[in-house]
Amino acid sequence: MSKFSLKINGKTQEVDVDENTPMLWVLRDHLKLVGTKYGCGIAQCGACTVHLGDNAVRSCQLPISSVGDQEITTIEGLSDNGDHPVQQAWLEIDVPQCGYCQAGQIMSASALLKRNPSPSDEEIEAAMNGNICRCGTYVRIKKAIKTAASATQNA
Repeated sequence: MSKFSLKINGKTQEVDVDENTPMLWVLRDHLKLVGTKYGCGIAQCGACTVHLGDNAVRSCQLPISSVGDQEITTIEGLSDNGDHPVQQAWLEIDVPQCGYCQAGQIMSASALLKRNPSPSDEEIEAAMNGNICRCGTYVRIKKAIKTAASATQNA
């Protein structure tokens, strides 16, 4: 076991875990941040997406020892009260069906808009590639990302 000091959602938290423990299990099992979902376990579906620094990463395959000093943001830390433009657009467009993949989808979308506030359709498709939705809400996801981009630019 090793001790890690992690900055998660703006707060520093200490955990004592094996250095190879995937970030997902540190978040869910040790810190009770269960908004990040377990999907495939092989970084292929995107349900476990969080931000490491400004980048969207798959937490199910990322050893906690590789985090270093970078800040982790989970769906719980994206905004204090669910008013992030992407979260608002998700509600406005009524994106979720079963909802299981949505935290990962929102985290990938918000990382995209942070680095590219006005993405094209092709850029959205490239950024969201690998975030799988078994309900097939891809058309609404793309529309919500465009709505969030518009809201951000008009704010």
